[in-house]
Amino acid sequence: MDLSSGSAGVLALWAAIGYGLGSIPFGLILAKAMNLGDLRNIGSGNIGATNVLRTGNKAAAALTLLLDGGKGAVAVLIACAYSGESAAQLAALAAFLGHCYPVWLGFKGGKGVATFLGILLALHWPLGLAACAIWLLIAVTMRYSSLSALTAAGLSPVLAAVLGHGEMVWLMVVLAVLIYWRHRANIARLRAGTETKIGQKG
Repeated sequence: MDLSSGSAGVLALWAAIGYGLGSIPFGLILAKAMNLGDLRNIGSGNIGATNVLRTGNKAAAALTLLLDGGKGAVAVLIACAYSGESAAQLAALAAFLGHCYPVWLGFKGGKGVATFLGILLALHWPLGLAACAIWLLIAVTMRYSSLSALTAAGLSPVLAAVLGHGEMVWLMVVLAVLIYWRHRANIARLRAGTETKIGQKG
């Protein structure tokens, strides 16, 4: 198979690779390896870095953040290197879906924030840095991981357009919609004033 082509078969291959990489549940794996318990029975039950942090192990949370971001970035970079921009965007979407809906865990995965940021950094690093800066600013000032994610995701299509990457706008819109959907319970808690803050066990 000629990976440099844009055939349906090649694109399907990159979708499968992206999904496979994205579906690796690093948070769950690290928590078990470091005897932190089953994340699905801790805090929010989520397998991402924010819930790993609720175990009290900051190193495990940092590793989860890096690995969840890294798997999205790797999917994008290898697809782009071999098949170009369209394949990279498809691999990005598939990696995100793999993280949120991993077949190995009954399609019950994370909320995709770290993977989303890793994808952005790999697709266009200035866009990724801008999204990370927005996430960090909200996280530091407001102490809500969910609000940080929602703000960064919501602004990502605008950032893509402003930075001259109109071809990425629709991907950003789709990823933002998925992040908002995955955070629908958090949105309800934010509105009710009951959302858990970063570092708070619960």
